[in-house]
Amino acid sequence: MSELAATVTSPDGAAEAPRAWSRRVLSATFTGLGAKLGLAWIMVVAFCGVAAPLLANTYPLAMKSGGVVSFPAIRYLNWADVTLLAGTVVSLILFFAARGLAVPTRLAFIVGIYGVLAVVTFLTVRAPQLQGFEQYRGMEASGEIDWSVYAPIRFSATDRLRDQPFDAEARTHPWPPSNTHLMGTEVNGSDILSRMIHACRIAMSLGFISTGLSLFIGVLAGAVMGYYVKWIDLIGMRIMEVFDAIPTLFLMLAAVAFFGRNLYIIMLIIGFTGWVGIARFVRAEFLKLRNVDYVLAAQALGLPLRSILFRHLLPNALAPVLVQVSFGVASAILAESSLSFLGLGLIDEPSWGAMLNQAVGATGGFQWWLAIFPGAAIFLTVLSYNLIGEALRDSLDPKLLKRE
Repeated sequence: MSELAATVTSPDGAAEAPRAWSRRVLSATFTGLGAKLGLAWIMVVAFCGVAAPLLANTYPLAMKSGGVVSFPAIRYLNWADVTLLAGTVVSLILFFAARGLAVPTRLAFIVGIYGVLAVVTFLTVRAPQLQGFEQYRGMEASGEIDWSVYAPIRFSATDRLRDQPFDAEARTHPWPPSNTHLMGTEVNGSDILSRMIHACRIAMSLGFISTGLSLFIGVLAGAVMGYYVKWIDLIGMRIMEVFDAIPTLFLMLAAVAFFGRNLYIIMLIIGFTGWVGIARFVRAEFLKLRNVDYVLAAQALGLPLRSILFRHLLPNALAPVLVQVSFGVASAILAESSLSFLGLGLIDEPSWGAMLNQAVGATGGFQWWLAIFPGAAIFLTVLSYNLIGEALRDSLDPKLLKRE
């Protein structure tokens, strides 16, 4: 049936108020320890990605110099920083304030908020091109700053520490972990912990945007093929076979050769090649549900096609799609990390795969801190999504629900 609520029975046999389908699924998904730990790690990664400029920054968050109070870290925020910070604050307020709305509706509003903010900030926010990291360290050393407030990690992701004195024992970078650099430095001199925090943003944005694109294409294509069948289904299946045969990694390598190292190109490639699995699931569910009673009744009442497809059929076909999306985010993060590990990732942008690539230096020496920390971040993130995907699949399994 198309109703997304179910009556919950209390232990004493009394019927409680109906609970929404999304709430029941979330409650069943995160009852296990593995899913809870996975969600906790993903929340840490998401927090680091959103608040990266406030957690690791060379510029003072606030300072007073010459009797004037200024906020250098705010002045150097780019459009992506402003979008994530403002969008997260507004989205959290909306999500908890509009409790009367269904979870999918609130999520749709949040996506719209981020989209509008991204367009507005991209057109209006202009960060300074020259980044004088040494300027504020020099002002502080000379006593020009009366007082200042810094981020917990006082190094930006692209701060190469050119003005810092070399370590007495290690004259060149990378440096091992120390009191100043808790995770050491990488080959170019940047602080590893700062780059680890800023790399969370690339991992999360790449995973969600590319998987969101795959979800949109897959749901649309699968719904049309599963509802209309016949020649539309035949042509659609042949197109799916073509896309399924495309090797994503090799296509990304070719795109880098032709268009350069661009994060948005990588997102588009992963999104346009990852929709096949989602389309197959949606098509199979639509083939199964297209002749059930409530769909035939909706057709007899003359409801528009979009209402039949996306209001009556799609909610009942989402169960396997949600599981596929969870695994898809992990696959997208792994694909970008693989590309960066091969040395073909983004230039001068923090990436876990790029840091992992520097673990073995040009001289053949092995820097353990460049292998353990980025490698652990990739492993834990991919594992967390897989744990949530497994738990989600179990919570949506009707056989397990009956057994309980």
